[in-house]
Amino acid sequence: MNSLTEKDRPIVQLLLSTGTCPRCILRFCCVGSQMLYRHPHKDLMKDLQEFLKSSQEKEDTVCLDVADPPCKRLRLEHGEEGADDLNHNGAIPSADNGNSATESSAVKVCNVCLGILQEFCEADFVKKVCQKVNSADYQFTSFVFSVSLPPQLSVRERAAWLGMKQQMRNLGLPLAKDDIVQLKEAYKWIIHPQLSEELGVPADGKSLFEVSVVFAHPETDEECHFLAAACPDCFKPAKNKQSVFTRMAVIKALEKIKEEDFLKHFPCPPSSPKNLCDALEIQCNNGAVFVAGRYNKYSRNLPQTPWIIDGERKLESSVEELISEHLMAEFKADSFNFSSSGREDVDVRTLGNGRPFAIELVNPRRIRFTAEEMRRLQQAINDSSDKIQVRDLQLVTRSAIGRMKEGEEEKTKTYSALIWTDKAIQREDIAFLDDIKELRLEQKTPLRVLHRRPLAVRCRLIHTMRSEYIDQHHFRLHLKTQAGTYIKEFVHGDFGRTKPNIGSLLNRTADILELDVESVDVDWPPTLAD
Repeated sequence: MNSLTEKDRPIVQLLLSTGTCPRCILRFCCVGSQMLYRHPHKDLMKDLQEFLKSSQEKEDTVCLDVADPPCKRLRLEHGEEGADDLNHNGAIPSADNGNSATESSAVKVCNVCLGILQEFCEADFVKKVCQKVNSADYQFTSFVFSVSLPPQLSVRERAAWLGMKQQMRNLGLPLAKDDIVQLKEAYKWIIHPQLSEELGVPADGKSLFEVSVVFAHPETDEECHFLAAACPDCFKPAKNKQSVFTRMAVIKALEKIKEEDFLKHFPCPPSSPKNLCDALEIQCNNGAVFVAGRYNKYSRNLPQTPWIIDGERKLESSVEELISEHLMAEFKADSFNFSSSGREDVDVRTLGNGRPFAIELVNPRRIRFTAEEMRRLQQAINDSSDKIQVRDLQLVTRSAIGRMKEGEEEKTKTYSALIWTDKAIQREDIAFLDDIKELRLEQKTPLRVLHRRPLAVRCRLIHTMRSEYIDQHHFRLHLKTQAGTYIKEFVHGDFGRTKPNIGSLLNRTADILELDVESVDVDWPPTLAD
């Protein structure tokens, strides 16, 4: 059971007289009953008026029988109580007349929450939010609600607290160092059940579907600015931040600034604004969905990702685009991120079981797919092009993708290379390659990738080789190698940057004409039945 007692009377009196709304008064009185905050604004105002009218001798209380869940708190009091003689900007009204206090605050915008706990708790605003959600056409079974508040609310909250503390001191009454209920928390207590009822799904803090509201109050935007002069270290420009006056920066500054410095620059209690907050944005966002599979690439003129140099596209498509365009359309996502277990050059085919890949679909509207629907989606991708094929297409978790990346450098890969030599060869000239095991290479970063890879010497292993003689100047070489081995450079030597190489082993000039990836030995994603 939560209640207002006689010790709360001067606090209620002061806050009502200075234009604070009933729900903020409950916050400052540390009332933790969620149900009490959900009572209509008019009813709460009436209850507070009745509370002030009650006899001071009688331990009268305003109570509500409800289970009291634990709540988060926002600490406004830091350090000592402060000096006895503090100058205040703005008069502190007398606490001897309950009627005059309530009459003056009946229709004002709250001087602490700027209307957040007033108009924006009403059914009309809840319906507006839900209309936005429903029109966005998302699939979801629960939601998490987030709210972005103007940073100046923290300044006003501190000012109200200091004004209240000074008034209590003037009356010779103690003020416990309690913590008030956070505005965000009180707002969610009120708004969650209304949204849940309107949307027909429960609120869940772990839900991947987020409904967010961004509030702003242009009228009071500059109220934080004095903190920058008092605590300049707290306000540093950051990337992706339009203003240095972020909520966290303001809170940090409020923790550092001395009470007497604060009171010199800001009225305590804060004045009442003319206008309510603005709900700038009502947004929806679904957590990312991850799709994995394996792809085969049959074209020698297809890059894995879009090939664009200096803003100019070199080839019309890519593996990434051929796969993602279908997924984007079906999942109705905003964007995507493609990753794979290694990559092949534009002129290299990927055969065998294919190369593992994963696609992160950002903010998808549709998230539920049956196994049959995924099979149809895979078939649609395969029917759209003869350059690629996809298999084992499936939904996976974010954490599972780590297994693909782990295997990228740890596993082995198998290749088939068509090699040309300048001098004529016979079968016996290349037969010794079959007997070489665990050949250790030293590979300097290839010249062809030096513009995007750091210069380094990498040690790699050729586990096994098997040669197939074709004619006097051509043979095919099958290799099983450590992941990350540069095969083309192992063949031609890259002007001596890879040692040893096929040319040095054969004592003649060698070059690679074709290269195929025959297998990527990463046991992921799981193989699916046809």
